[in-house]
Amino acid sequence: MTADFAEAIRQLQQERGITEELVLKTIEDFLMAAYKRKYGTSDNALVRFNDDNSDVSIFAKKMIVEEDDYYDPVCEILIEEAVKFNEESELGDEILIKIDPVEFDRLAVQSAKQRARQDLREIQKDTLYSEFKDKVGEMIIGYYQREKNGNIFVDLGRTEGILPKRFQSPREEYTVGDRIKALICEVNKTSSGLQIVLSRTHSDFVKRIFELEVPEIYDSTIEIHKIVREAGYRTKIAVISNRDDVDPVGACVGLKGVRIQAIVRELEGEKIDILKYDPDPQGFIKNALSPAEVADVVVVDGGKRQALAIVPEQQLSLAIGKQGLNVRLANRLVDWSIDVKTIEQFEEMDMSQEISRAASELFSNLEESDEEITRIEELPDLPERVVALLRENGIDLIETLVNMNLEELKSFEGINEGDIDLIRGIIHDNVEIVEGDNEEDVEEDVVIEDDETYECPECGATITLDMSVCPSCGVGLSFEIEEIEQDDQE
Repeated sequence: MTADFAEAIRQLQQERGITEELVLKTIEDFLMAAYKRKYGTSDNALVRFNDDNSDVSIFAKKMIVEEDDYYDPVCEILIEEAVKFNEESELGDEILIKIDPVEFDRLAVQSAKQRARQDLREIQKDTLYSEFKDKVGEMIIGYYQREKNGNIFVDLGRTEGILPKRFQSPREEYTVGDRIKALICEVNKTSSGLQIVLSRTHSDFVKRIFELEVPEIYDSTIEIHKIVREAGYRTKIAVISNRDDVDPVGACVGLKGVRIQAIVRELEGEKIDILKYDPDPQGFIKNALSPAEVADVVVVDGGKRQALAIVPEQQLSLAIGKQGLNVRLANRLVDWSIDVKTIEQFEEMDMSQEISRAASELFSNLEESDEEITRIEELPDLPERVVALLRENGIDLIETLVNMNLEELKSFEGINEGDIDLIRGIIHDNVEIVEGDNEEDVEEDVVIEDDETYECPECGATITLDMSVCPSCGVGLSFEIEEIEQDDQE
């Protein structure tokens, strides 16, 4: 081994970011592969490093034997040869014979080198993957290296990242050597190596910049509720303060705008609207349409999250924004569908139709929960056979069925006594019968004239309702109006 073996190990560690243990393991595998290529097996090979890892040796472990027809020079050594290495050698002992790597042929070394390089690449890939996988969502700084098909390759030190064209802001242009700050959004293993995908268009990229420039966001005194962005054009960020004495918008802007100016410079002049989050949707919508001034917000449909923003005439174009960008970002920020109208346009609108529709939906839901039944097939537990027989006799409505007397039901072909009792029971349990329109009508239905006469159940003598004892046989009398009415009907 060369004298600068230890220096070569250190250089590998620094350039490839591989630990010393992995480098030594790779060297060991390299020597074992070369030995196997030379001798056909590596089962008896042994690699040893010295104490400070400045040198390495490979040995062949061989059994001391006498010469015979089965002698194997790869795994065995004759006693005559063994005593040359150690005078105390005896038959049956094992001895380590140092192998000079010069003995390995060119093909064996070349094959071992190829395997060592492959192992180093895999180790480096695994090491870098473990390191960068935990950094997804974090900010990283690199330098413009080259460009291919619109994609920018960024030097990150021990590896390189790729900034795809779709993740580049349309405002930005770079030249070789330019410093690039980006967000790590993906880390993938590929056949060609490790792929680290960077982005400057993600909303989280803006969030990380705010965390760097605004200490109150970094220490959670101020929280970012939500960020929406059209990269290169405009960003809206809603913030909320966890302390009453800290203004979230003012803290993000900074004294004389120094903080927000630094962020705008990093985004190459992209417009940024910082607004205060409001738990009230109407207040939040007003803030979201910043920098426009909103006179009022009308909730058209709360369930569908539809609202109408009313602005002065001179604020309409500002509220909508160029090509609708401002209101489109506001929609995404508050998660509502916002329609912007001027005060004059709102006054000309007929909102009664919307109000009527909303009220109709409300009351229709209430009516569905207490719906009246009118047809005989809607009566619960009424057999289909009975329903069919009633329909054959022209009975479809419950009202018609209720107004029929016993004799009429008995006259229907196929209706028996059991069916009649079942019909009456179902009607009694499920139908509320109102016989009059007012109290006077109800009272007239139940009043029975005092001068009506009846027969005594014992002797047949004539009696009236005001009698408590039969004048003929002296039996006690008790009248029940419901029974009398039923008897009359029968």
